[in-house]
Amino acid sequence: MNAILREAATERTRLAAAVYRTSFPVHRSLAPFERQQILALDAARFRAKELSAAFARRADWAPLWVTGSQLSVANTTVITGRPNSVVSVATTVVGGRPVAVTGGSLDGTLRVWDLATAHNITVLKGHTGPVYAVATTKLDGSPVAVTGDRDNSVQVWDLATGNQIGNPLTGHTDSVTGVATTLPDGRPVLLNGHPVAVTSSYDNTVRVWDLAASHQFGDPLTGHTDSVAGVATTLLDGRPVAVTHSADWTVRVWDLATGHQIGGPIGRPRSATRRRLAAARPGRPAHTGDSVWALATTLLDGRPVAVTGSFDNTVRVWDLATGHQIGDPLSRTQAEAVATAELDGRPVAITGDHDGTVRVWELSASHQVGNPLTGHTDTVWALATTKLDGRPVAVTGSADATVRLWDLGAGHQIGDPLTGHTDTVYSVATTVIDGRPVAVTGSRDWTVRVWDLGTGHQIGDPLTGHTNTVYSVATTVIDGRPAAITCSAADTLRVWDLAAGHQIGSPQTGLSAVAPAELDGRPVVITRSADWTVRVWDLAAGHQIGTTLSHTDNVYEVAATVVDGRPVAVTRSADGTVRVRDLATGHQIGDPLTRHTHDLYTATVVDGRPVAVTGKADGTVLVWDLATRTCPTALRLPQRPFCVEIMQDGTVVLTMDCEVIALTLAPLVKGRP
Repeated sequence: MNAILREAATERTRLAAAVYRTSFPVHRSLAPFERQQILALDAARFRAKELSAAFARRADWAPLWVTGSQLSVANTTVITGRPNSVVSVATTVVGGRPVAVTGGSLDGTLRVWDLATAHNITVLKGHTGPVYAVATTKLDGSPVAVTGDRDNSVQVWDLATGNQIGNPLTGHTDSVTGVATTLPDGRPVLLNGHPVAVTSSYDNTVRVWDLAASHQFGDPLTGHTDSVAGVATTLLDGRPVAVTHSADWTVRVWDLATGHQIGGPIGRPRSATRRRLAAARPGRPAHTGDSVWALATTLLDGRPVAVTGSFDNTVRVWDLATGHQIGDPLSRTQAEAVATAELDGRPVAITGDHDGTVRVWELSASHQVGNPLTGHTDTVWALATTKLDGRPVAVTGSADATVRLWDLGAGHQIGDPLTGHTDTVYSVATTVIDGRPVAVTGSRDWTVRVWDLGTGHQIGDPLTGHTNTVYSVATTVIDGRPAAITCSAADTLRVWDLAAGHQIGSPQTGLSAVAPAELDGRPVVITRSADWTVRVWDLAAGHQIGTTLSHTDNVYEVAATVVDGRPVAVTRSADGTVRVRDLATGHQIGDPLTRHTHDLYTATVVDGRPVAVTGKADGTVLVWDLATRTCPTALRLPQRPFCVEIMQDGTVVLTMDCEVIALTLAPLVKGRP
């Protein structure tokens, strides 16, 4: 299949190939109708409206638009089939064919893949634990792989025969995390005329091994103060050097001939906030996650470049001469291993992901496929909907520390991102202040901020007082004034007068997750607690009303809606059920919803019908009719959804990692034409 897709030459066929590759790893385990749903979404990510509509034909829902922040046309091959994560990868040529050699996280095996056909050629067995590192070179003219694993040893393999060469090389006192053997032009690294391997380890050291003599070359290279996560080799002023990156947040360069460090350590900002702020500087792209976990070097248009993978879920290409990033990130997946090679005369990068997928990326890819709409650059954790100038809009908050506004009808971002938070935005709610639509956001920076959606400006100073991440925000009206109710990771609930910009009353402790409702004309809020209970609070009076609603296990989420004219609470518990309770009486309505419930996202009324939305990590989203206790439709996504909102006209807005998705349930709610 990969070989056929690479033959795509026209704009139309390249678009179809790109759509198919986007979620290729999940297709093989799904039913045909589920694959059809995912293809409809992925076509929408490329703005291929006709193709998306064709896939969504006769479905209960249809995509309106989807952002494409995670797309890259550089992805030319997707290889699946490993039982575990791919944490190490290297490339070479065996029998005249380019291959990739990958190591898994659990099974202790090495696998050799034909890059042209994407087929598994060989499985090499011999390691007793996860193979954390692999590199390739030539020994006596034959292609070999050099590997390191959790049992502290380094092993050498003949790739032509599949046999281990000699005894393991020992000396490291902890897991071997990286191996490097070649220069960017593919030549072996030589010392005293002998091919060598350079290895890094959790024991904080770097070691150099003479592969011909099967012993360590010189003393260990020391200087790092924490685990050395990986190593690459290149030439500097004609001398072979090693470049290492470590959990001590430094990159160091070593002269392999002398064993000395060249210059001082190259440091990076340690705090997540400082890294994010540094990444936001114009013209200064950078990894925004914790650390760079994978590193490889190659030549691109004659220039030495580095390809890096980070826990920020990106793979990036860097010009080593200027230090600048080249182009956009290649990937929005968590690459745990990176290698470089040449395929059909073109420089490529090969990545191994935590989900066991190996991907090939064309480094010089320049052709445009589709017209994807980009937006957030990190996971979108928060979502709310409202109207702006009569238009339905969505407001999203992300781990990229921004808040963004989306026109649901036109399918584009409105204005610039709203900036001010210095860390992940975990919660968003909307309301109106003095006739102006506003958003209220809570963040990992412990603050609550209020934004004028018409101007894009923050209103007043941040609302402070919480002493931990603000995970939950809801809005209501108290005594005719707009108010916000916020909960933090410290299980503290606070109520804020949004017009005045100050807190109302004293904070309540032991409460988390809030859902606003109305009971007998009074504004109330529904909360959950660590004692497995759900409570209803009169916000004006500041005390609990009615009976405590008890569960038999932890309560994870709570939402509110109306069923048959009665206000109800919808709750999900660790007992695997979603329950509906009458707020006035405290009684459960009907039997629990038990089919595949995992997360409870929202509850509302659509076209007069009360609905709730649940889902789980495999990407399944279920829409429930609360009046009939049935599940009229299910959506299958390529990845796990993080938040969902449904509007009264049947428009569904949800987020999936970096992406924002708008769908319509009109075929279900109004009936197919």
